[in-house]
Amino acid sequence: MEVLTLPIAPVVLLKPARHGDSRGYFTEAYSKRRLAEAGLNFDFIQDNLSLSAERGTIRGLHFQAAPSEQTKLVSVLRGAVLDVVVDIRAGSPTYGKHVAVELSAENGLQLLAPRGFAHGLCTLVPDTMVAYKVDGYYDAAKDFGLRWDDPDLGIAWPIGAGEAKVSDKDRRQPLLRDLPAYFAYRGDAA
Repeated sequence: MEVLTLPIAPVVLLKPARHGDSRGYFTEAYSKRRLAEAGLNFDFIQDNLSLSAERGTIRGLHFQAAPSEQTKLVSVLRGAVLDVVVDIRAGSPTYGKHVAVELSAENGLQLLAPRGFAHGLCTLVPDTMVAYKVDGYYDAAKDFGLRWDDPDLGIAWPIGAGEAKVSDKDRRQPLLRDLPAYFAYRGDAA
């Protein structure tokens, strides 16, 4: 497994090895031991799947606040997404900045979205299935979000606002400037 650094620590991109032949390929999609060898120690306790039928489906930007924070390991099982994480750690030198990467079933990349970051995605093709490993259980009372189209974030979504398929919940999320300080910057440790 290759660990690729990104402009905002501790967000990283993981590239599991693929072993292919004429039949297809085999990959070890998750290995707690291999992550630990790379200094990434998480106790993932739940797997979530989402299926988006249409291209241009936006999910996010979501996070859970204390005491129910979550680190997410995101991968695409079918299709492709633009995957985005936004630093929402008060006092961070990268507060309000984001990282956006394309994850697809074809490229096999995985994004590690640590606690203290809002996470969202936009599907690039129809019938996209995304898998999320999380290190905290879902808590509806601590489930929050950030507006996906906040102009202050400067995210270059691959679709126009009129094309976006967005839930009512995600349309009502606050802008970054109105977001309470749910997380504090404590260095780059995930």
